Amino acid sequence: MFARIISRIALALCFVAPLTVVGCGKPPENPNLRPGEMPIGSEWQGVYYSPTYGNLHLVEDGDKITGKWRTTGGEAWGELDGKATGNLLRYEWTEHKIGLVGPSATSKGKGYFKYSKPDNGDPDEIRGEWGLNESETGNPWTAVKQRNVKPNPESVMPDEVEGHISGGDWDNESGSEPEESEEGSDEQDMGEGE
Repeated sequence: MFARIISRIALALCFVAPLTVVGCGKPPENPNLRPGEMPIGSEWQGVYYSPTYGNLHLVEDGDKITGKWRTTGGEAWGELDGKATGNLLRYEWTEHKIGLVGPSATSKGKGYFKYSKPDNGDPDEIRGEWGLNESETGNPWTAVKQRNVKPNPESVMPDEVEGHISGGDWDNESGSEPEESEEGSDEQDMGEGE
């Protein structure tokens, strides 16, 4: 009888325990960061280089910061939008994988950067993290500010987005005759001479 009670309790736990774990999902991690003073003579606006994330172009408009980047490998580009308070920038980001379609083509999340100016004269840098969905943490992002480089967020956009690629009437639906290339006219001339 004791064994029967134990097996019923174990069976009940098999059904209740997974529901408890699912219902108690881990909340997103958002660090309790306190902003400090922005270093004298510094501004968020600029281009920041990271070996992983490439050049991040940030544009400042009051406390609103927008930016775009393209990964060093060129496989993705992203955009961020956030608010700066002193040397702390909290932002939301979206990254687009080039050449992919569907739900996995776009990732979204949140993140933060803290701006710092080294005492030894090295370039200014931003250090922070980004996370997926509602989390601001999980993946480090450090970048060095490039001196005397003005941000140009549109420069990171791939050709597919810029619209520089156009169709070439490959199916000739336009109704016009295809133009002959110079190569084709040479072949024609050669054929007439034989």
